[in-house]
Amino acid sequence: MESGSNVLNLARTTVPTAPRRRSIAQPHRSFDPQLVARVESAAWVAYYRRNWPVFLRSALTLSRRTFGLPWPATLWCSWLVLQANRVWAPFPDNDPEKAWRTMERLYRFVQQRYGEPFDPKRAATLELEWWRVHREIQHADAGRDDGALAHALARLYAHVYGVPETAVRGAAVQRALAMRHSDQWVSEGCERDSVLIDLVHSALLRSYTELLAAVQPPGLALPGS
Repeated sequence: MESGSNVLNLARTTVPTAPRRRSIAQPHRSFDPQLVARVESAAWVAYYRRNWPVFLRSALTLSRRTFGLPWPATLWCSWLVLQANRVWAPFPDNDPEKAWRTMERLYRFVQQRYGEPFDPKRAATLELEWWRVHREIQHADAGRDDGALAHALARLYAHVYGVPETAVRGAAVQRALAMRHSDQWVSEGCERDSVLIDLVHSALLRSYTELLAAVQPPGLALPGS
């Protein structure tokens, strides 16, 4: 999932400079895909093993490294993510309304801090929608179809980042694939040494690499390029 925020503080200068040749991206549009994929795959493992301290630590790292947050904001956003996931996690007696309210607070924080034009209530609704679709897939008796999940993810990405759904479709498809591997891992007993964890990480890496390319300002070099 996408959570946390920060504003780049650029030092002002009165010395004339040459025109910028590259756009400057805010942290949520210039994250490191390798780091995010690694930490999020660890967070998923902790979530399904109900290891909340490890999950919180992973959420802290994601907020800090993905969005470049100062520590107070990092702690706040990570706590919101933890609480939303804790009330959503029980099946079938979870609390979607409380999860929605918590995620709305998080997205409102992100929206205000970055000055992004998206609607926090709409973002929270789209976030809970892909959670709902994923849960239905997990517990469906019929054959699995990840199309609805990828569509729900693309709608969320498009709304939050202000880009066309087609631009983030590839990222959404890869994230849905990561969840397919994760769900198989859960059904096989959540073994720590399962090769499926590596497959989850690989799909997340492809997903975040494609997402980064879709949401960066034109002309900005990708990390490592």
